Amino acid sequence: MAHQEPKGPDVYQENFEPTCYLDYYRMNQDPIGDEVLHFLLKHYNATFKPGGLEGKLLIDIGSGPTIYQFLSACESFQEIIATDYTDKNLQELEKWLKKMPGAFDWSPVVKYVCELEGNRDKWAEKEERVRRAITRVLKCDVLKERPLEPAVLPPADGLISSLCLESACPTPQACRDALRHLRTLLRPGGHLVLSGSFETTFFMVGDKRFPALPLNEKFLREALQEAGFIIKKLEKVARAAETHLDNRSDYTGLFFLVAQRGD
Repeated sequence: MAHQEPKGPDVYQENFEPTCYLDYYRMNQDPIGDEVLHFLLKHYNATFKPGGLEGKLLIDIGSGPTIYQFLSACESFQEIIATDYTDKNLQELEKWLKKMPGAFDWSPVVKYVCELEGNRDKWAEKEERVRRAITRVLKCDVLKERPLEPAVLPPADGLISSLCLESACPTPQACRDALRHLRTLLRPGGHLVLSGSFETTFFMVGDKRFPALPLNEKFLREALQEAGFIIKKLEKVARAAETHLDNRSDYTGLFFLVAQRGD
């Protein structure tokens, strides 16, 4: 959620409640959350398994208050930097990293990923591995030319970003610009692992409604190419019939792609 409204109140900083958002991620209790998690975790597992993407530094853009996106990547990258736009999300993330009282219980999700990897019993070790891998939690705004300023980082081997651009970017041009900004954070030949939803115009967090930029495959392909990326893989799935009547969001499907910085 790396978002900045050009005018009016800053809806994310003021209204986004991470504890309400995390209700989506109570595994086997929320149909939308389960649909998103099952799709994304399967593809993260395939992307970061042995022989897949690896490197020293991985930066997550718009982490929100979640850690599911690190569960496979922590096995193949030495260091992960989490980032977000809102202070509350960063605080919620720190709460889990430091095992503070009231931190969200990610263990059902961690166990699911360990099962994908073939050893459900290693979930506690996996949690510790994630905590060790995340070395910094930084402020981020993808609409800025330098999204992580004032932090100065070496070029990353990989970037991940999940469900961020459609929330952060108010217009298609802002999304094109954001992809260009993200490219500057990657080393030549580095990879961007981008995932999100198709055709979303809004989503609910608790009783608050947040606008979203409706993305489609054609736009994504063109915007990534314009920003200097070469798409290596693009997976997509239509929204499941059982969530169609859920009026908390109007997305039509999900996507997961891997793109390489072309130099």
